[in-house]
Amino acid sequence: MNLKLCAIAAAVALAFATFAQAQTTPAPGAPAAKPGMQQPTEKARPARDAEEERIEADAKAARAKCDPMKGNERSICMAEAKGRERIAKAELAAKKDPTPRNQRKAAQAKANAEYAVAKEKCDEQKGEAKASCRKQAKAQRDQARAQAKAQFAEKKPERPAATGGTRTEKPEKPARGG
Repeated sequence: MNLKLCAIAAAVALAFATFAQAQTTPAPGAPAAKPGMQQPTEKARPARDAEEERIEADAKAARAKCDPMKGNERSICMAEAKGRERIAKAELAAKKDPTPRNQRKAAQAKANAEYAVAKEKCDEQKGEAKASCRKQAKAQRDQARAQAKAQFAEKKPERPAATGGTRTEKPEKPARGG
């Protein structure tokens, strides 16, 4: 009787230990947590979700303001609304995870938004003036993107040299005697 009771107790303890371990290990396809990175807490998630919902609501309201407009004025308004939304989302991602990559993406989102608005404003012009305006807008965007890329460039650690150098000549084969 005592042996049966010990066996049942051991089986129950083993079952609980397995269940506890299953809750702490990540799923096989899930990304593993990187050392030094904070996992999103349960308190931070609702705040971030609320911020994303606020961005979506602001964008929807801005697009609704554009509805009564006509022609190019409406196109400019829509480009501004979409640009503000993309900038806000990129800045939220940079705020959540302030890596150089996310900072660069936020700066590039600003440059792209300014370019989209400038391009729409160029549509009001005709002929050579329109082409010149678009060319200038594109040059400003490219300059801003390059500046963001240089400012937030990630420093990659230098890799150590491989075990051997590269060969330019084939090794000599020993002569066959025969």
